[in-house]
Amino acid sequence: MHSGFSYIEMWQQMGIPAKAVALFLFGMSIWSISVMIERYLTYRSAVKQSTAFIPQVMKLLRGNDLQGAIDLSKSYPKSHLSKVVSAGLQEFLNEKEGGQTIDVVEAVKRALERATAMTSAELKAKLGGLGTIGSTAPFVGLFGTVLGVITAFQGMAASGSGGLGSVSAGIAEALIETAFGLFVAIPAVMAYNYFQSRIERFEVEMSNSASEMVDFFLKQRQIAR
Repeated sequence: MHSGFSYIEMWQQMGIPAKAVALFLFGMSIWSISVMIERYLTYRSAVKQSTAFIPQVMKLLRGNDLQGAIDLSKSYPKSHLSKVVSAGLQEFLNEKEGGQTIDVVEAVKRALERATAMTSAELKAKLGGLGTIGSTAPFVGLFGTVLGVITAFQGMAASGSGGLGSVSAGIAEALIETAFGLFVAIPAVMAYNYFQSRIERFEVEMSNSASEMVDFFLKQRQIAR
């Protein structure tokens, strides 16, 4: 009695358009899961390396070892803070070696802003696609639902009756497509919102580090005078 409602048999009964929708949703699911894992590992590495980087670079800056601080930042390539600090220090040294033809602190500010913007863009990579999947997957599932309803009506027309047997396959197909669309969308939306909150925190940390670097260079300029 229930044999016609096994997943394998329902798949076999689905039309080519409905199968294409299901496969498309499956591809969206695989891609979003891979992005979730990759972004999670990237953010975890950024936090871990930044936590180790900050105490060491502060020690070098207190000793006025700017080149040592730049070299140290290369040891933490996944740290968002090391990228910002390194950009500021490198600009400061370049302007110093170039004879300070312009305001060094202003040049450092611009370098810090560029580094913050670029690092923020790197952290946001692939999140746009994840958000798109979260917002469009339900509609893709709805499209599959419409195809399932069409199949149900085709079964009704072929049998010449409106009994449950003639429409059950199409209705089951429609419900599966809807459920699959939601199954893909819900984790993607949750992950997208979570990652966005993490990025906001990273941006605050980079902004604070940039401000502290500017204060450091202002002190350096006063000492040089």
